[in-house]
Amino acid sequence: MKFIADLHIHSYLSRATAKNLNLEHLNPWAQLKGINVVGTGDFTHPQWFSELREKLEPAEDGLYKLKPEIAAQTAHLVPPGCKGPVRFILSVEISSIYKKDGKTRKVHNVVFMPGLEPVEKFNHRLARIGNINSDGRPILGLDCRSLLEIALEV
Repeated sequence: MKFIADLHIHSYLSRATAKNLNLEHLNPWAQLKGINVVGTGDFTHPQWFSELREKLEPAEDGLYKLKPEIAAQTAHLVPPGCKGPVRFILSVEISSIYKKDGKTRKVHNVVFMPGLEPVEKFNHRLARIGNINSDGRPILGLDCRSLLEIALEV
């Protein structure tokens, strides 16, 4: 199966992003660009996670789609020739800044989750480590291996 994806995006809750970078606008823009799968970005942010729960519904395994009543709000923006299904995959970028072997490491990790329940568990774990409320792309003092271990555990 061939598809086009944009897996590294952010919501309007990340610094330096557009204020209309929400699910209602990601859906038509994906169609206009011929994108079939879009990362949700920022799922660690409590407000964004709440919106994901409210506006998305399960589609295929590990993928979500916008609820019809939400998609209808911006459907008029998409010409008939561009209309097509858009799926969302739950994603987040975590900025890991930590010291290892006497050097400061700065790594951006993109994490994907198969469902909302694992996201909730992942968010609870990360909230104990650092502040996930202030920005859509949290900065944590967590090395990449530890982040991977948490993701695999949940």
